[in-house]
Amino acid sequence: MRLFLIVFLLTATFVSPTKAQAEPQTNVPSLANIIERYIAYEINGDPARAADEDDRAPDRWRDVSPETLATRAEEAKSLREALDRVPEGNAIDQAILAALLDFDIVSAKHDLARIPFTGDYGFHAEPVFAALQTRVQSIEDAEAWISRLNDVPRYFDEHITNMRRGIETGFTAHSDPLSVTIDQIKEQAGATADDSNLYVPLASLPDNIAGADASRLQSEGLLATKAAIAAYRDLLNFLESEYAPAARAAPGLASLEGGRLVYADLVAHHTAGAGLTPEEIHVVGLEEVARIRAEMDAIILEIEFEGHFSEFLAFLRNDARFYADTAEDLLEKSAEISKRLDAILPLYFSQLPRLPYGVSPVPASVAPGFTTGRYVPGNAEEGRPGTYLVNTYRLDQRPLYELPALSAHEAVPGHHLQIALSQELDAVPDFRRRYYATAFGEGWGLYAERLAGEAGIYRTPYERFGALSYEMWRACRLVADTGLHWYGWSRAEAETCFKENSALSPLNIETEVTRYIGWPGQATAYKIGEIRILGLRETAREVLGDAFDIRAFHDHLLGAGSMPLYSLDRRMEDWVQNQRSSPETTEETADTAS
Repeated sequence: MRLFLIVFLLTATFVSPTKAQAEPQTNVPSLANIIERYIAYEINGDPARAADEDDRAPDRWRDVSPETLATRAEEAKSLREALDRVPEGNAIDQAILAALLDFDIVSAKHDLARIPFTGDYGFHAEPVFAALQTRVQSIEDAEAWISRLNDVPRYFDEHITNMRRGIETGFTAHSDPLSVTIDQIKEQAGATADDSNLYVPLASLPDNIAGADASRLQSEGLLATKAAIAAYRDLLNFLESEYAPAARAAPGLASLEGGRLVYADLVAHHTAGAGLTPEEIHVVGLEEVARIRAEMDAIILEIEFEGHFSEFLAFLRNDARFYADTAEDLLEKSAEISKRLDAILPLYFSQLPRLPYGVSPVPASVAPGFTTGRYVPGNAEEGRPGTYLVNTYRLDQRPLYELPALSAHEAVPGHHLQIALSQELDAVPDFRRRYYATAFGEGWGLYAERLAGEAGIYRTPYERFGALSYEMWRACRLVADTGLHWYGWSRAEAETCFKENSALSPLNIETEVTRYIGWPGQATAYKIGEIRILGLRETAREVLGDAFDIRAFHDHLLGAGSMPLYSLDRRMEDWVQNQRSSPETTEETADTAS
């Protein structure tokens, strides 16, 4: 009953941005013109995007200087005002453009560049992950990567300037995500050039680069890597000596002047048009915690475990049978589960992506503060598969009973399926293929965990409990994230929900709460998006009855890529009505009624 009440609440409060009620104008821009201007705006601000447009490797990082940020903010406002004057056209294109521009405007409004890291990720990790994805296939590719390494000092210096502005204005990160970030930077700052992650793209060159060319490129690459490492050392010195003493004392944004306004805007962005306030999201979280806890208690009764809930959690956290012995073992189990998930896809989807994916460990240099798993999109044109990253750090904190749910979320039918299908869309602007609405994408990932359960992927009561624990994790996020940033909770208060209601390991809880402290609002998207998708499915099933086709539903839901939730709502409502009015559906419905 609680779930249906929550679905009703979300359905009733979903809103779309109101178009400006402007006076009639003689010079009304076209959507095509706005798209053209936005693409130019995007290319101008993203060197990687510009390089992709020119079919070359990127050779520098973004410009994040205050002057450039101010200029781009004005460009975003101008584009947004023009978009409001565009007559109704492609509703999804317009909704996505509005969301993209609105976030750029919000970022500038609150000067979010003052805190350019989350603990989970940040500008300092960009070169590491770029190195992981860079494939040198020509002299030009190698020279571009060398140029990019030589640009690291400039890029870091601009971020330091922005962080100094944060110190001056009292808008700084909390010490916990800062501490994790410092540890990650130490990994890079302490490396030698030839042993650095950053040198990996040049360490082994293809056969078409040999002799003097290879020697020159590797020599220049080592020098550029040394310059990048020196930039990491300078950054480390700044963070430890200058920034750390100014880090905010309380974990949530609520402690900062205007912090709750910042948080409300971030929640609106990440929940992608849900129209829910932080207070309403907090209530949804509490309702979901109660529902999921009842299902977990039922499994404990099924197992016939003798003891309280807390004792069952202690059993799960300490029994060796639930943990891999080696990193290789954990990766092999992840791969085996992923293959079983691959096998169920035709039962639920007619349209499958062409791009494959692989399973790899999280890079050791960022693993200690990194989440338990993550998906990194691939690129068919560049010959890169999608990657399901599994964190093999601290194996005693990576329980196997959670692994099937994690794999369903990050690989298939979760992120890889959804993102790869979006990348393969035809006849849409490029920004549509790359757009990622947090509530849509993460809501789909959480829905994929449930779908895996419906398909029988969870083979034991412990794996079913692990899946519920993962769902509880996302429900507690609603409670903890709003608690931290809206109600001013302490870290201990934010951790309570996870400790009392989930089987998450202590390290995972610690890492995750640090992530919520450093990345306000993002954690609220998962449950909000999943509940919305479930609500759409149940509505379609009720309306269409026996004519409901789960494969057709999924294909249509994913068929236009990621979008704000209010756009998804309209799209699926139209689909249900079209299915209902089709001759085949009408005939089947009549047969059922008779």
